[in-house]
Amino acid sequence: MSTVSTRAPAPAERKTDGPRPARRRAGVREKQWPAYVFLSPWLLGAGVLTLVPMVASLYLSFTDYNLFDPPQWVGLRNYTEMLTEDPRYWRSVGTTMLFVVVAVPLKLGLALGVAMLLRSLGSGRGFYRSAFYAPSLLGASMSIALVWKALFNDGGTVAEVLGRVGIDTGGWVGDPDLAVYAVVLLTVWQFGAPMVIFLAGLQQIPSDLYEAAALDGAGRWRQFVSVTVPMLSPVVFFNLVLEVINSFQVFTPAFAISGGNGGPADSTMFYTLYLYERGFTASHMGYAAAMAWLLLIAIGAITLILFRTSRSWVFYADEEGR
Repeated sequence: MSTVSTRAPAPAERKTDGPRPARRRAGVREKQWPAYVFLSPWLLGAGVLTLVPMVASLYLSFTDYNLFDPPQWVGLRNYTEMLTEDPRYWRSVGTTMLFVVVAVPLKLGLALGVAMLLRSLGSGRGFYRSAFYAPSLLGASMSIALVWKALFNDGGTVAEVLGRVGIDTGGWVGDPDLAVYAVVLLTVWQFGAPMVIFLAGLQQIPSDLYEAAALDGAGRWRQFVSVTVPMLSPVVFFNLVLEVINSFQVFTPAFAISGGNGGPADSTMFYTLYLYERGFTASHMGYAAAMAWLLLIAIGAITLILFRTSRSWVFYADEEGR
């Protein structure tokens, strides 16, 4: 007796279109190539002007190189000499740290204060914002630094004005105790860039928060502490990181005010100025390269510390409900 099979017929296998993924990838590549063409100048510049010199300087930091003879491999000798046998190196570190600790808070405090004053202006805000921002564009030039040196030199305007009010300091540039503060004041004078960023952040704070704080009886100072500072903390953090990084790399004001030698008595021998002296004046380019890499590591470590500690004092509005 024959049996009838009840097995359902197998469904027809779906045909796969093998070349389709390849065609899709080719289409994506065809759409992407214009982006790489436009990015090529930046990629070429980053490779030739940044990555290649960084690798070369890392190699030179382990060599004895005087810019004229071929570099001679010396291993860690540059680093050990720098850290254990060179008192001027540690003097430059101390001067730079003093500058950062004094200049950064003063610059950010002045920038925030002026930004709050500009926010309260009803008219003329654009003019004053441009006027206060101008020193940030001009202050980094050698010409302004030389004018600043003349102002703080012996017989300069600053010494004369202070002498008329009974403060006899003499010329700051020639005083080992005051020369570094002339550089500090020149840097603080260039507060325009962080001021503009602070002003933009202040304008983003909702006015409802101030109205609610005023209804609760908060005065101006309490509103600043409880509303302005928390809401502005991301902007403060951004400016703080930028100013710390820039302050460690200060060079032009120190070079101009000290005449390029870090005087008097190495009181303005900043880290970058000493790096320049060892590399281009003394022709110890391997030693200077080692200094540059230690500076990079120090700035990276301090930036990392700032980012880690920011979790405890930086407030972001989108984290309110978390």
